[in-house]
Amino acid sequence: MNFIYGIHPLMEAIQSGVRIYKILMKKSFNQQKLMLLIKRNEIPLQMVPIDKLNRLTIKNHQGVLALISPINFHRIENLLPIFSENGKTPLLLILDRITDVRNFGAILRTAVCAGTDAVIIPTKETPYIGADSIKTSSGAIFRIPICKENDLKKTIFFLKNSGIRILAATEKAKRLLWEENLTVPLAFIMGSEKNGIQNKYITICDDKIKIPVQGVNSLNVNTACGIALYETLRQRTIRS
Repeated sequence: MNFIYGIHPLMEAIQSGVRIYKILMKKSFNQQKLMLLIKRNEIPLQMVPIDKLNRLTIKNHQGVLALISPINFHRIENLLPIFSENGKTPLLLILDRITDVRNFGAILRTAVCAGTDAVIIPTKETPYIGADSIKTSSGAIFRIPICKENDLKKTIFFLKNSGIRILAATEKAKRLLWEENLTVPLAFIMGSEKNGIQNKYITICDDKIKIPVQGVNSLNVNTACGIALYETLRQRTIRS
């Protein structure tokens, strides 16, 4: 895990454009200049007990530590015009509360293989992108744009207004995956096996789809992503 610690080194890093995944800060921390920089740059911030910082480093961290990301994050509103210029029919993947690093890495590898154009994740409840996710994805993490968005609900509305059809993959759906026309501009929302997709996102989707299973309650989310993305690829290949 790579990180920066200390008030002034962290301020310099933010001002220099270092890719920061998340900042961990001791509770009751009140360095106003640093707090303003964090807010201005929309960097995810988590208040933690000082014991957690002490476990990460024995150095003088001054109550603050930043996890560094090995990749640049994108904004989906910047990518859609590029897809349009390149004549793409966008295929996007939105991940809700998928925090397991190995699952995340495997999903990225599957997404790249299936021709997905971008993966969208929230700033909270998402895995740390480091050596484990790089290894699990077999380097695919560097071959697909990853968009980190502060407000997934707002992002979903933006995508809908941009002509992207939003499908929630949930066992609560009545419609099967292959009954859906997947040749249109499309985004799948996938949730974790434990919690699924949050209802506030399901209610604003265009439709819900499910993958039928026998003998078990649900599929691993990476497997579900693979089935959905490859069915999309199959339909688009046939109709191209």
